[in-house]
Amino acid sequence: MREFLEETGRKTRTVVEISGQIGLMLSQALMWIFVPPYKWRNIIKQMEFVGVQSVFVVVLTGSFTGMVLALQSFEALKRFGAESMVAPTVALSVARELGPVLTGLMVAGRAGSAMATELATMRVTEQIDALTTMAINPTRYLITPRILAGILMLPILTIIADFVGIIGGYVIGVKMLGINSGVYIARTVDYLTFGDIMDGLIKSAVFGLILTLSACYYGFYATGGAEGVGKAATRSMVLGCVLILASDYVMTSMMY
Repeated sequence: MREFLEETGRKTRTVVEISGQIGLMLSQALMWIFVPPYKWRNIIKQMEFVGVQSVFVVVLTGSFTGMVLALQSFEALKRFGAESMVAPTVALSVARELGPVLTGLMVAGRAGSAMATELATMRVTEQIDALTTMAINPTRYLITPRILAGILMLPILTIIADFVGIIGGYVIGVKMLGINSGVYIARTVDYLTFGDIMDGLIKSAVFGLILTLSACYYGFYATGGAEGVGKAATRSMVLGCVLILASDYVMTSMMY
C-alpha cells in the first residue's frame, strides 16, 4: 500500500511539474509575440516548414478521407433511399471534424516531431545555453516563432484539407456511385454553412498551438544525449496527438 501511494505521489508531482512548465513556456512565448522587434525571418522560416512542407501530406490525407467517406456513407444511406445526402455528410464531416483533426495529427507527426528533435539536439549540444550566454532569449528566438507558425498555418492547411476532401467525395459520388452532379453540389451548398467551416478553423488553430507547444516543451527540456533526443520526439508526438483528440472532444461539446 505504501509503495502504491508513493508511486501515485511521484506521478502526480510529475504531472503537476510538467503542466506548470508548459504553462510558463506558453505564457512567455505568447508575451514575446507582442514585443517588438519581431523576428520575421524566423517566423517565415517556421511557417514555411510547418505549412508549405506539409501541403503534400495534407492533400493526400484530405482527398482519400473524402473518398472513403463518400463510399461508406453511400452504402449506409442507400438502405434508406437517401443517396443524395452523401454530399452534406461528406462536407460536414470533413469541415467540422476530420479536416482539422487529421490535419493536426499529420502535422504533429511530420513537423511536430521534427521540431522536438531539432530543439532536443540543440539542448544536448548546448546550443541553447550558448544563446543564453550571448544574451539572446531562447524562448523568443526558438519557441515563439514555432508556436506562431503553428497557430497561423494549421487553419490554412485545414482549408486545403477541407477543399480536397469535398472534391474527393464529389469525384467518388458522381463519377463512381452515379449521384447526379447538380444534386450533389446543391446539397453541399444547402447544408454546409460558413459557421461549420469557421468552427473547424478555430479547432485547427488550437491544434496548431497544442502540437507546437508539446514539441517545443519536450525538445527544449530534453536530457540524456542522443537517447534523450529520440525520447523527446516520441513523447512530443504522443502528447500532441492525445491532446488534439481530447481538446477536439471538449471544443465539439462546446460548439454543438
